[in-house]
Amino acid sequence: MRRKDIKLCLVYRDMWQSAGKYVPRVDQLTRVAQPIVDMGCFARVETNGGGFEQVNLLFGENPNIAVREWTTPFNKAGIQTQMLERGLNGIRMSPVPKDVRKLMFQVKKKQGTDISRSFDGLNNPQNLALSFQYAKEGGMIAQGALSITFSPIHTAEYYIDLAKKYVELGAQEICIKDMAGIGRPVTIGKMVAGIRKNHPDIIIQYHGHSTPGFSLTSSLEAARNGADIIDVGMEPLSWGTGHADLLTVHAMLDDAGFSVPDVNMDAYMEVRKLTQEFMDDFLGYFINPRNRKMNSLLIAPGLPGGMMGSLMSDLENNLAGVNKWRKKNGKSDISQDELLIKLFDEVEHAWPQLGYPPLVTPFSQYVKNVSLMNAIQQIKGKDRWSMIDENTWGMILGKSGSLPGDLSDTIKSMAAEQGREFYTGNPQDLYPDQLDEFRKKMTDKGWDTGEDDEELMEYAMHPGQYEDYKSGAAKKKFLELLESKKGVSEQAQVVPHVHAGTTSVKPSEMTVHVDGQAYKVSVSYGDNGGVAVQDSIKTNALQNAVVPVATGNGEKVVAPLEGKFFATRDAGEKAVKSGDMIAVGQTIGYIEAMKVVNAVKSDKAGKVSQVIAEHGQEIEDDDVILIFE
Repeated sequence: MRRKDIKLCLVYRDMWQSAGKYVPRVDQLTRVAQPIVDMGCFARVETNGGGFEQVNLLFGENPNIAVREWTTPFNKAGIQTQMLERGLNGIRMSPVPKDVRKLMFQVKKKQGTDISRSFDGLNNPQNLALSFQYAKEGGMIAQGALSITFSPIHTAEYYIDLAKKYVELGAQEICIKDMAGIGRPVTIGKMVAGIRKNHPDIIIQYHGHSTPGFSLTSSLEAARNGADIIDVGMEPLSWGTGHADLLTVHAMLDDAGFSVPDVNMDAYMEVRKLTQEFMDDFLGYFINPRNRKMNSLLIAPGLPGGMMGSLMSDLENNLAGVNKWRKKNGKSDISQDELLIKLFDEVEHAWPQLGYPPLVTPFSQYVKNVSLMNAIQQIKGKDRWSMIDENTWGMILGKSGSLPGDLSDTIKSMAAEQGREFYTGNPQDLYPDQLDEFRKKMTDKGWDTGEDDEELMEYAMHPGQYEDYKSGAAKKKFLELLESKKGVSEQAQVVPHVHAGTTSVKPSEMTVHVDGQAYKVSVSYGDNGGVAVQDSIKTNALQNAVVPVATGNGEKVVAPLEGKFFATRDAGEKAVKSGDMIAVGQTIGYIEAMKVVNAVKSDKAGKVSQVIAEHGQEIEDDDVILIFE
């Protein structure tokens, strides 16, 4: 009896972004491409999409060059390349106009990307119809991704029906996108079996993160029930918040009776060596060691592996602010683990009340952010829901499409009290075309729109980041950040990558320099000899930071979190000034933090005597924003 063929896809881009903040530079990607080809076992490689373009812009480098050069070796070898895109949000965190979405697919195909894996954060077919249409019109294969989560609503039958709707709208393939790895294996098998029964000839691909430990068994259940392709990672970035390892999946499927292509182990070792080299070069500085570990605690909150890097960074930043507040109020510090568990518990509480949005980009960030704010506010003795950012409100009000579940009465009452209106139309209609506007801006600036208008697409997709790239500000900021990271590691005498061994010299105290400021920090060593100094640096930085001086003696309104303060959000809004009368609950400014904008509302009423915070200024938790008479 002939063994059924199973194909493998290496998610090299996602491997990196699930571990840390950055992906390799284009020169590194082109070095590793041919050894990946030589491994001989991959039918597909995930090369770009998601945050790939933004990461390149943060480097201060051109993402269009990166995509073209990175995909070329795979195109020549006949290995399909795939990207990840977010439907209404394209390849950014916020909604994208139709004309920009359409151009994106045209550009990506011409740059060498064969397959568009399109997902909607709320699993709304309406938001993906244009993705499927534009992908096919651009010459790409349109793959519809089901964002897997586990709740009373998200059953196997729900996803089987969802796949049917995607196919009716034009999806040519289906991906089971288990971004948090919390899909139970038997349920994943039922899902695949149901989709295969309805669509005997469609390609089904399974993508699962390892984080809580289900994905290996889920890969087997998916294969047994009709999946054609399994996504895998490889050492040194498999497991943890990444993906099940190639060698393990390969051996498992072979033993289960499937026909899987052989792995050229010489090439495998070369890819492994190069990947480690990239980590040692600079990428390891941006990988939190915790992201290299699996964590069953994530079964309950269901947060995805791809956001764990940013989550740990957010925790570090907010922990310093929380402990600063606790010290001022005569309370002992809490640890990062304590704050992490409070966050996980709060996600479990908040998620159902927010209508069970699938915990995938960007909605996983929204649920995480509001849950973290709830946890912090409760630590300070305040009520839940006192800090809901504007992005989360957009989700609640239906501006990204309908939620799969019902909102709680608490959330509905808050919306009514704040005079917020729910939206029931097509979310795309809220975002008019913008290409002509951006083309004019580029002409005025003397910027070339690029081959196939790829630079125009990039500017329209990521305006602020693209301008920072063009001005050189992005590269300058990145290099400064990298030097500060290297300075910490070098003074600690520790190799930066996550497999670092112990060193002969282990100082208990050191001086480090961050942005030209010297800080004396204590150093603690974990069981594996790794050094933990970042929290100490952050805490000292906060304590020594120059903050606005409040000279008045009246009632103060303070910042509820750290971030960049903005007095207004748009040109039509007036900033609060001295002499203004402010009511309780009135918005007095905004703080941009954790990729979203949070409206800051006054918890007091009165006449403003002094505005302390300045527009565009970095502000810390509990800093004074304004003072009443």
